Formats: sequence, structure tokens, C-alpha cells
Amino acid sequence: MNWDDTAPHSTAEETATGAPDRLVGADADGEDTAVEAALRPKDLEEFVGQERVREQLDLVLRAARARGATADHVLLSGAPGLGKTTLSMIIAAEMGAPIRITSGPAIQHAGDLAAILSSLQEGEVLFLDEIHRMSRPAEEMLYMAMEDFRVDVIVGKGPGATAIPLELPPFTLVGATTRAGLLPPPLRDRFGFTAHMEFYAPAELERVIHRSAGLLDLDIEPEGAAEIAGRSRGTPRIANRLLRRVRDYAQVKADGLITREIASQALGVYEVDARGLDRLDRAVLTALLKLFGGGPVGLSTLAVAVGEERETVEEVAEPFLVREGLLARTPRGRVATPAAWAHLGLVPPQQQAGGSGQQGLFGA
Repeated sequence: MNWDDTAPHSTAEETATGAPDRLVGADADGEDTAVEAALRPKDLEEFVGQERVREQLDLVLRAARARGATADHVLLSGAPGLGKTTLSMIIAAEMGAPIRITSGPAIQHAGDLAAILSSLQEGEVLFLDEIHRMSRPAEEMLYMAMEDFRVDVIVGKGPGATAIPLELPPFTLVGATTRAGLLPPPLRDRFGFTAHMEFYAPAELERVIHRSAGLLDLDIEPEGAAEIAGRSRGTPRIANRLLRRVRDYAQVKADGLITREIASQALGVYEVDARGLDRLDRAVLTALLKLFGGGPVGLSTLAVAVGEERETVEEVAEPFLVREGLLARTPRGRVATPAAWAHLGLVPPQQQAGGSGQQGLFGA
């Protein structure tokens, strides 16, 4: 199984949107963090999915070991729950080096970063999660540390301040980000290897689920694993969270064996439908279709109709709905696609010739 840890804190944005509370949310909650350590793969061969990234990273690490040098700095980008933290730990294990884990929001001053860098051992891997949220002064210090393995420590203030150069042992920085576009070009350019983590195919998630079921000593049929994988939104962390909830249902309502029927019934109880939509997703689509005829409708109006904050709809529900082709963001507002009508079993209203509804936005 492959997925990310979260940093040991929750961001204000996550708390505001309530994302960690969703069964199909990609951010890790307390239970996820406790379980993930036991299920995390230890090497690249055991890591499921991300074939291209694995192959490229394997070449980088093998070459570094052959040279007897530290590996190049690595930047991993992609949605939460796809395996960025797992890969950082695998990099350290493959290089036979210790790993230190921190996060961008935890580094608010250059001194915070200097304290971490000055205590690194030679060859150590520094994993910096959500690197795009690091403060600008710390970011500028990181440029020199990555390129020249030294930092300038400022002593004193004002005109009498003095910069004392501090040499650092060679180390490997592994940066992780969910928003690569927010990284400034000078920082991106200093990474020797950059990889983007893709969402998983259902077949890959089935392998993840079977592996996790074996480690958790669960009996699961191939059809049961396929049912869970199809509702996991392409994310291993969600797949394993759903597996644990199906396990609970199977232990209480059945004999412990996870079949397709048991998995479907269990996830029905938790309001995760066959396409991976939960209550919030369906509420957004239902309001868009039934109250506004499929749109276009403004985000604020849609949020009021659903009874959620604007940020919750925009940042929590919409990304998956757009990725699934159920909702479109247009300059005129949010619009439901034909697939949304079909998914909820509704018939779209007849469009008048020259009207302003979906007909004009999607053609025909």
C-alpha cells in the first residue's frame, strides 16, 4: 500500500473545509496515521503503482549508490494520499541513510531551517512536506543549502550584522507538494529529479487492497477488492480507509469474509456510492441539477443551496467532480455535464433553441 503521511499538524485550510473528516477525503486522520506505519512498503519493489516514477527513481538511486555519493534532490508532486511520504522513506532505505521529516508550515523563519540543516548527518534524507508553504526567508536560505551545501547564519542586527558561513554535510532533500505551480522557479530548478504522482487505476488499487488485507489478516474475495477499488477515487489512502470500514461491517454483519455484496452494503451504509461520491458530492450535484436545472450557477449560490461554506464546495467537493467529468467550471458558473444527470438517474430538461443552458455549453 502506498500513500502519504500528513505532517503532525493540521492546516487551517483543512480544518476550515472539514476535509479530514470525510471517509473519502485524501488527507490522513489520526487513525490513518496510526495504521499506515504498519502497512507502508519498505522498498521500490514492494511499492504498488507509479511505474514510470518507480523506474526513473530506481535509476537515480542505483547510480548514486554506484558512485558512492548522496542522491540528487528529489521533488515529488501530486494529490494527497498517492505515496509521496512513502517514497521519501523508501529513498532513505534504498540509500541506507536516516530520514528526518518536517513540513513547510513548520518552518516560518530562516533560523528554523538553519537549525535543522546544521544538525543533519552526511547522506541524511530531509523530507520537507508541503514545501510550497515554507516562508520566503527560509526558502532563500534553502537555495544555497541545496546547491552549495552551506548556509549563511546572520549574527547581530542592523548595520553591525555579520554573515557567518556554515558548511553542511552532503544531504538529499526530498520535497513534496500538492501544488507544484506555487513553487518558485529557482527552487524547482535545484531539484535533480522531479516526479509527478498520478492517480491510480482500479487494477492497481486492487493490488493495494489485497496487500493491505494480507497484512491485516483479512479474508477478501477478488470481487470484494474490485468493489472497494472502484469507489476509492484513484487514491490508495482512501482505498485502505474504505477497506477498514468494510472490515468492520463484515465482522459485525457477516462472517468476516469480504465479498462484493458485503463491500457494497458496507459502503452503502457509509454513503459512498459506486463511483466514489459521498454525501457532500451528491448534495452538490443534486442542488445543481434539481434547483438550477444543471446550471450555470455561481459558486456562492450553489454553496448556500447545499448549506456549506463556499471554500468547502470549491476545495473539497469540486476537484473530484470535475476530474470525474460530472461538473464543469465555466466563466458563467458551475454547470453539470450529461454524465451527472445520468449518474443521479435524472433526465435533463429540454433545452430551447438558442437557450443559455447546457446545450449552448456542451454543443449539439
